[in-house]
Amino acid sequence: MPTTIILDCDPGIDDALAIAFAHGHPDIELAGITTVAGNVGLAKTTANALAVCEFIGAAGTPVTAGCDAPLVRPAIDAREVHGDTGLGGATLPPPVAGPASGHAIDYIIDTVRAAPGEITLVATGPLTNIALAVRREPRLAGWVKSFVIMGGSASRGNVTPAAEYNIWADPEAAAAVFRAGWTVTMLGLDVTLRTSATAAVQQWMGELGPLGAELLLPALAQYRSVREPAGPPVHDVCAVAWVAAPELFRLVPARVQVEVAGQFTAGMTVTDFELAEGGGNALVAMDIDVEKFWEVTLGTYTRVATSMGGG
Repeated sequence: MPTTIILDCDPGIDDALAIAFAHGHPDIELAGITTVAGNVGLAKTTANALAVCEFIGAAGTPVTAGCDAPLVRPAIDAREVHGDTGLGGATLPPPVAGPASGHAIDYIIDTVRAAPGEITLVATGPLTNIALAVRREPRLAGWVKSFVIMGGSASRGNVTPAAEYNIWADPEAAAAVFRAGWTVTMLGLDVTLRTSATAAVQQWMGELGPLGAELLLPALAQYRSVREPAGPPVHDVCAVAWVAAPELFRLVPARVQVEVAGQFTAGMTVTDFELAEGGGNALVAMDIDVEKFWEVTLGTYTRVATSMGGG
């Protein structure tokens, strides 16, 4: 049986690639997408999610807009990484459909409440929507099948020396999420920086018809992320890849707390693997089988390309 997910995201280049993976993998059922301000503003993240869904043949997937700013801090986007549109060099047709009615917070609560224990919540952007959803309905933490994020790091940051962007963009929300009473499966920079789209990977993508030529390759070509010598890493894909193939990753139990007050460390995910007082609240990915990750990912994109009439 496929795992049903809600994908909370801020498209964003790698979010767009994560949407394509979630739509294409046979072991994932993408129930809905919720959007949040992050890589670009909310209007653009929502339009990008809709445009990607329509482009890849997932037009029936509901996209519900959420929060347009962090809980207490001013919004700081990542246009310098993802471009003004949020999709790098990819230029997709504007979406025909608009977002679903209502707010992402209500969509998340209502959908999970209707199927307790059956839905995995995956977050690949700032955690504002998730924090407000679990604040409004604390039982959400017990209703989800599992909760997975792309965010944080046990070692290094990418927007500051200490902090990864998704956590840094709204550290108060992230702190609330890690305190919510569930186990957070954290796919952070410790593994995601190793998922470089190498020349060989991009050559494969070039054989995927319109999916490769109009979305994957032009998006990655202008992905001004941390410069890894082998190619741009596809951070957010890791979160959905874990849902489909958890064996790709080695997870370590930990207690994660988010720094909100540090002058130089705001947004840092302080990770204690010794499981000191209070016990663990997270499973932190510390290793990845990169070769198999790309086998699974490119195989999934091939399925999407075939369904689109290319590849």
